[in-house]
Amino acid sequence: MADTPRFPVNRRSFLAGSAAMIATPVVAQDVNDGSTIEMESDLSSNVRRNISSFRTLDWRPYFSDLNNGAILVDIDSRALHYWQENGNYRLYPSSVPLTEDLTRRGRTSVTYKDPEPDWRPTPSMKQRNPEWPDYVPPGPDNPLGTRALHLSWTYYRIHGTHDTRKIGRRSSNGCIGLYNEHIEELYELAQVGTQVLLI
Repeated sequence: MADTPRFPVNRRSFLAGSAAMIATPVVAQDVNDGSTIEMESDLSSNVRRNISSFRTLDWRPYFSDLNNGAILVDIDSRALHYWQENGNYRLYPSSVPLTEDLTRRGRTSVTYKDPEPDWRPTPSMKQRNPEWPDYVPPGPDNPLGTRALHLSWTYYRIHGTHDTRKIGRRSSNGCIGLYNEHIEELYELAQVGTQVLLI
């Protein structure tokens, strides 16, 4: 009787295979009036509490052009995608809002690049957390990290964080957080006027 060949399965190969199966691309079906995107995907049911589902995306279904670059934040996969005007691409893990009622989706743009962000809680944050300070200056205790990109929506930013445990989690009060080294890179690449889409 011939020996049956064995195919050893270790933890690394099992996880790699599982990730490949889960990370199927999201397909954009329609862009309606520049604010709503209908998506066909069951990926959100596979995203775990603190894991970003990294997958590259093609910009063309989401933006008509790359003038001034383009940022797409995928709330479900907890990832920020950035395309330069020349098509160069970056992918960053991110933190996203804690709950759907804190989440804003749609089109906006970068209106101001803040090289030394300071922080004040919004009125609703202060109402939920009255013990929070009224103001935190730039520095290592600042919740906005080392850089911030202000969006056209009041109080919304893409910013860094000193608390790296937040990245890949639902952990923010509405903003999109990146590792400090990633926001510093994105800060240099993005411009005032860069298009931003949160889906």
